Amino acid sequence: MRVWLAAVGRSRGGPTRDLFDEYVGRLSWPFTLREVEVKKRLSSDELKRQEAELLLAAIPAGAVVVALDERGKALPSEAFAAKLGDWRDRGTGDLAFLIGGADGHGDAVRARADFLMAFGPMTWPHMLVRGMLAEQIYRAQQILAGHPYHRV
Repeated sequence: MRVWLAAVGRSRGGPTRDLFDEYVGRLSWPFTLREVEVKKRLSSDELKRQEAELLLAAIPAGAVVVALDERGKALPSEAFAAKLGDWRDRGTGDLAFLIGGADGHGDAVRARADFLMAFGPMTWPHMLVRGMLAEQIYRAQQILAGHPYHRV
């Protein structure tokens, strides 16, 4: 299974990028990051619409899509691992995670998503979310492998 992350915004060096790179480097699943940006000043609705188009264009056709969204479901790590394992076991070739911009996802992303996921009710910086997601994907991989990385 190939894992994709399409995210609004360009990451720069620093602690959040280091965290992301640390966990992506540990993954055995191939991982691709695609960053997108709209550089024009637009209304919130138009910005979300254009960002949604760019995000959806950045992932493979036919991918299972998980949108990180405040209206999504927060999962315990074990349930997240089970969900990834189920997709893997069903033969999913591409699993794509989408992180929207500061104003959230456009309607097209929510409509296309196979699953809406949240990291709880709090708002997190977008660059930190990348690292949190990479760590949770790594944790899920270790749970599925029966590795003791995950302890409760």
